[in-house]
Amino acid sequence: MVRRILTGDDPRLRVKSKEVTNFNRELKALIQDMLDTMRAAKGIGLAAIQIGVPLRVIVVELPPEEGNGKSRVFALVNPEIVKMEGEEEAEEGCLSLPGIVGEVKRATFVEVEAQTPRGKRVRIKADGLLARVFQHEIDHTNGILFPDRISDPSKIRYLEPEEVSAGEI
Repeated sequence: MVRRILTGDDPRLRVKSKEVTNFNRELKALIQDMLDTMRAAKGIGLAAIQIGVPLRVIVVELPPEEGNGKSRVFALVNPEIVKMEGEEEAEEGCLSLPGIVGEVKRATFVEVEAQTPRGKRVRIKADGLLARVFQHEIDHTNGILFPDRISDPSKIRYLEPEEVSAGEI
């Protein structure tokens, strides 16, 4: 089911999400709703808090051109970055901040410890776009939005309405 994405200055976006302890049907339904919502909005990542659920859950789906010809889908519960290397500045947008993009410095490589929707512990090594999206979505679980990571306001750009509707973010 597609849910409403919180936007702008909704105070719930600043809430630090709670750890998931119940790996049950409700969690699986939440993850499916998150995937449906992210896909309907043409996004590549979504945190549960973005649909008003303050749990440490993220979903990521990279397009085939970023996943060696195959779409790569991740549903991570209680994700935590345990290692970061390198640094690169690149443009980011956010489904919760439509019409805004900015140049954000992020690690080029991360290791993420998390649990699967069934509770199994996993460790994922990621670089490139996947590393960036993991960092962005995990920030959401901590109440951090991408403009918080930008020290120079000139690196934030406001899109024209036609750019937003054309899927520029």
